[in-house]
Amino acid sequence: MRIGVIGSGQVGQTLAQGLKKHGYETRIASRTVDKLADFSKSSGIQAGTPAEVAAWAEGVVLAVKGDAAEAAVREAVAANLSGKLVIDTTNPIAPDPPEDGVVRFFTSPNDSLMERLQSAFPGLRFVKAFNSVGSALMVNPQFPGAAKPTMFYCGNDAHAKALVARILDQFGWDGADMGTAKAARAIEPLCQLWCIPGFRENKWTNHAFALLRR
Repeated sequence: MRIGVIGSGQVGQTLAQGLKKHGYETRIASRTVDKLADFSKSSGIQAGTPAEVAAWAEGVVLAVKGDAAEAAVREAVAANLSGKLVIDTTNPIAPDPPEDGVVRFFTSPNDSLMERLQSAFPGLRFVKAFNSVGSALMVNPQFPGAAKPTMFYCGNDAHAKALVARILDQFGWDGADMGTAKAARAIEPLCQLWCIPGFRENKWTNHAFALLRR
């Protein structure tokens, strides 16, 4: 499967390398392709503009800042993504500083960024995932006792979610399907909870969520 990554930051680069590692044809996009020259050379992952990568890919990872997410999809040319999987890693983080370690959101409790994106681009198959952990832990994280962390995900399209479930399994995660896009209202705030130890104790690489079942 050909998967493009829209976003040239650490999250985008990490997931692009993880996808390549697990056998996916992968490209990465930036508005300024030249800034990815060193990454492309070291990783062997071809870079292009958002529109080029979206047209080439069978599915994409959206790995940009939350307040730039809608513009990034438009820049990729939404028509290039019609009917395709979009793995939405974004969070609606506001520009204001955290309050007592709690990141501020620009959405409300009865709203989510992914719902806004799905409403703005109804022809795309959004699945929320990879938003509740830092980039250092996204691909095959190692925890004591070989404990498997949980990645919560959601979306309206069953086939798109099945593709994401497969990727999560390959990346070493216990994928937990939380239902439709409305579940992003609960999944996105996991970012706020995950970030608290980082802001309060400078711990950014040693924790993830796990769902216990019986």
